[in-house]
Amino acid sequence: MAASHDSYLINLATPDRLLRDKSVRAFRAELERCELLGLEFLVTHPGNATAGSRDSALRQNAELIGQVVWDVPGRTRVLLETTAGTGSSLGCRFEEIAALIDGQPAEVRARLGVCFDTAHVFAAGYDLRGDYDAVVERFDEVIGLGRLELIHCNDSLGALGSRRDRHADIGAGELGEGAFRHLMQDPRLRSVPRVLETPKGEDPVAADRRNLATLRRLAGP
Repeated sequence: MAASHDSYLINLATPDRLLRDKSVRAFRAELERCELLGLEFLVTHPGNATAGSRDSALRQNAELIGQVVWDVPGRTRVLLETTAGTGSSLGCRFEEIAALIDGQPAEVRARLGVCFDTAHVFAAGYDLRGDYDAVVERFDEVIGLGRLELIHCNDSLGALGSRRDRHADIGAGELGEGAFRHLMQDPRLRSVPRVLETPKGEDPVAADRRNLATLRRLAGP
């Protein structure tokens, strides 16, 4: 599995024409680069509804995603990442992610999927700690587990529903080890790749090895 994450400066939902045009060009360049490199996935954050109207921002975001994917043919799939809902960011509700996908023509829709970030989903108000199965079932009902292509495994410094986008080491945040034990042992998600975005500290390699060891232990024998 090979994946990339696009620039955090891209905002396809902005009402500012100059920023919108720059965002479209940047997003197109990201997707073209992924195609040249033969990457499977390009992860992108839904934009920010800076003008206050989430519905119009979602419609514009969907339109521009569809336009770029149509203009850049290939095999790279665009994965919409779930967000914590900080400020005016879109994508903190499963229904918003579904809206960005469902309105696309079939050719575009076939190249769209979802990146599920555990810290973001929890901070957005989905209780992975207290009712893990209900969250996964809700995702399946609204979006469909067939769209889930990648998981960002991150504990959350923010409490449930805090909309605070701050990551923590696995088991060291508000999610705790129990949620990740469910995640790592869930047969429905066995084939979905996982990526760490946990804090790196002064020794990133040691930090990643520590968090990977925790996930492997929670996965069981």
